[in-house]
Amino acid sequence: MVSPHPVRLAVEDDLRRSRLTVFFRLLLAIPHFFWAVVWSILMVFVAVVNWVATLVAGRLPAGLHKLTAAYVRYLTQLFAYLSLAANPYPSFTGTDRYPIDVEIDEPAPQRRLITLFRLPLAIPALTFAAVFLASYAGGSYSSGEGESPYAGATTSSIGIVWTVAFFAWFACLALGRMPMGFRNLQAYGLRYGAQASAYVLLLTDRYPNLDPVDPLSTGPLHPVGLAVMDDLKRSRLTVFFRLLLTLPHLVWLVLWGLVAFLAGIAGWFAALVTGRLPRALHRFLAAYLRYVTHVGAFLLMTANPFPGFTGTPGRYPVDAELPEPERQNRLVTLFRIFLAIPAFAVSSSLYTLAFIAAFFGWFVALALGRMPRSFREAQAYALRYGAQTNAYFWLLTSRYPYSGPSLGQPEPEPEPELAPTPAELPA
Repeated sequence: MVSPHPVRLAVEDDLRRSRLTVFFRLLLAIPHFFWAVVWSILMVFVAVVNWVATLVAGRLPAGLHKLTAAYVRYLTQLFAYLSLAANPYPSFTGTDRYPIDVEIDEPAPQRRLITLFRLPLAIPALTFAAVFLASYAGGSYSSGEGESPYAGATTSSIGIVWTVAFFAWFACLALGRMPMGFRNLQAYGLRYGAQASAYVLLLTDRYPNLDPVDPLSTGPLHPVGLAVMDDLKRSRLTVFFRLLLTLPHLVWLVLWGLVAFLAGIAGWFAALVTGRLPRALHRFLAAYLRYVTHVGAFLLMTANPFPGFTGTPGRYPVDAELPEPERQNRLVTLFRIFLAIPAFAVSSSLYTLAFIAAFFGWFVALALGRMPRSFREAQAYALRYGAQTNAYFWLLTSRYPYSGPSLGQPEPEPEPELAPTPAELPA
């Protein structure tokens, strides 16, 4: 049994948002921007002191631990406020309780060898944290308020948390509440960012955990799921040549995708007329979607076997579970391509995380002959959400994708994720 991580995220948010503070969120946060820059500059020097003190004493002194923990909590609370993951205005001390808060254990012994090489060891963790929390500015990652532990990599994308925040801003203004899936996805990113900061700043020598599933977090049941029957073992030979082995599938994927595009157009017109996707088109598009999932799982090393070319259900360790044809709301069907835009944006961000996990997982799988479980779980999360997004777009289901990491418990009152539910619109 693995012990709980010494840095944990506590979520006590009720999803309600003030439209007024949401609308002016960036302006209200301006004082925090200045304070965060000042505190971050101070923490550069504190981090050096932490490193030397931990090397000498084998643990971080209590006073330095308290200051550093307050900084990590403050950054997490500020990011939660900026990204709309929480509603109240945060304090400037990092000591007050907040709806999205970090719990950090007391100082504990740390291994000196890991402390000595902490910065190079932290490179993968900082890269993942940047995928969650960084934005592209001037060729390098910037968190929005100066240098932070998340700085230092180069990319051309916006972090997952900020991608979600962009669409959540419109949802909060319209609904006066945060979609639960969006909030839970942001909490996942904030949790990893806090753990990465704690690791770099010597609060703990426990490596950040990329596993997205929080045992205390649940989400609504969804008709599109992902069955994972993988044992984490990887063939070093197929891992080494994974890209070359995927080439035939990529060619077939393009050819099948062209036909699927035409089938999707025909299905869209049919669903507008009859109110449902014809069974033959449903079967064809479902096979295509499963095949996309199989190829993605193989390319990302989420699974080990070479996939088939037919998208047959139940034949691959990572398989999309799709529903039978169902009634479709005609008005929602008419605007389906526009309604799916937020889901595709979030899915693209999650696939960035999955590909980064594949990059680092490639080296681990070559060395150990297995994929780290947390990497596989993060990739499975991206594949599941991608399958839900494609199923919604291709009219295989009328349920909007659920962006939160955890599934399994039905909600008392389903939360719309930017798109209205069929029951809310006239047929």
